[in-house]
Amino acid sequence: MDAVFLARIQFALTVMFHFIFPPLSIGLAWLLVVVEGMGWRKKSEIYLKIGKFFAKLLAITFAVGVATGIVMEFQFGTNWSEYSKFVGDIFGAPLAAEGVFAFFLESGFLGLYLFGRNKVSKGVHWFSILMVAVGATISAFWILVANSWQQTPAGFVIQNGRAELTNFWEAVFNPSTMIRFLHTVSSALITGAFFMAGVSAYLLIKKKEVKIAEKGLKVGVIAGLIFSILIIFPFGHDHSKQVAETQPEKFAAMEGVYKTQSEAPLVLFGFPVGDPPELKGAVKIPGLLSLITYGDTSKEVKGIDSFEKEDLPPLFITFTSYHSMILLGTFFVFLMIWSTFLLYGKKLFKSMKTLRILLWSIPLPFIAIQLGWIVAEVGRQPWIVYKILKTSDAASVTVSSGEILFSIIMFSLIYIALGALWLFLLAKEIKHGPEKLSGEEVTV
Repeated sequence: MDAVFLARIQFALTVMFHFIFPPLSIGLAWLLVVVEGMGWRKKSEIYLKIGKFFAKLLAITFAVGVATGIVMEFQFGTNWSEYSKFVGDIFGAPLAAEGVFAFFLESGFLGLYLFGRNKVSKGVHWFSILMVAVGATISAFWILVANSWQQTPAGFVIQNGRAELTNFWEAVFNPSTMIRFLHTVSSALITGAFFMAGVSAYLLIKKKEVKIAEKGLKVGVIAGLIFSILIIFPFGHDHSKQVAETQPEKFAAMEGVYKTQSEAPLVLFGFPVGDPPELKGAVKIPGLLSLITYGDTSKEVKGIDSFEKEDLPPLFITFTSYHSMILLGTFFVFLMIWSTFLLYGKKLFKSMKTLRILLWSIPLPFIAIQLGWIVAEVGRQPWIVYKILKTSDAASVTVSSGEILFSIIMFSLIYIALGALWLFLLAKEIKHGPEKLSGEEVTV
């Protein structure tokens, strides 16, 4: 088998598995900032019990996330050594910043948060989870700086056969960094909100610590509603406009624009097939894509016919992943609107159907995030650094396909074991439930 193809498969495997854990860690950490803050300021035992319960789930997730994240960076020096030689001057800086300024902040304060309860003041304990959330978010920022530079490179020159940094801040705040950061952090907050809402729904279904579960569900639903809306507009909308401006091939592929045209329609559904490519069974809204992208229905949108065939990403994967992600995002909004309606009508806690939907929806934000990552990375192909370095030229020349295949098998087995352990430990803690309330609630 082709070594480059196998190297891409291995990187996708390791990144996609690792990417299960950081979004949940970020989202859950920020929700714990809210919960622990309310428990501290309101002197509420209920909120403090919610914090203590979900802190255990955060700790389990963080530990597995750290273990899976180390593998990714090693691949740059093994399977992708030509890439490392070409962009090491640029790519290394944000990865180093992530380790120095973010990871140690996050991991250090996590220890204080988990083991300092009742040993430090309430304010210091709350500050510790705030620093965990800040550290996790900063970590995401620097990782996205590195990845966004691959999407929209800036602040460099090609010299001596490699990319050399000329302006650090231009490289950091390249055209796609901030909108991708906001979009990604919003997706993490949705993941944390759905997780808290779904776990709380499970506790209500099982009638375990009902008062605690009701408060947890309320926090999860409200946060889920806010960020499910924000991720579509403005963040998702602005991100799509940025892609249209800076990566028009990707935009054409993910939106299903096969012919360059003004009054471009928004494709709601379709099935990419054939060579030459064609969109079968397409359901479209005339002019809407031009309108929402450029603010004018008469504006021209470039289709895939405007580009060389060898510069186009895989059309089927890019289109279906993007539209599946949009479908899930729409579902999130409607589910949280409905749940909020029931919540303020004081019917949510007794609505078994809605509680079960919330429970079974826990995996959906994880799936949506994976789909978004596929759109971003597959949609950039055939470039590993857009318009600068092709993926086929970035792979190591000394690592054989047999060696990569062996490592894929080994990683798969290890990740299956780690994933099973993570789910087992989460299920065990969730089934055990939060600690019982010790007395009357002082302030709700």
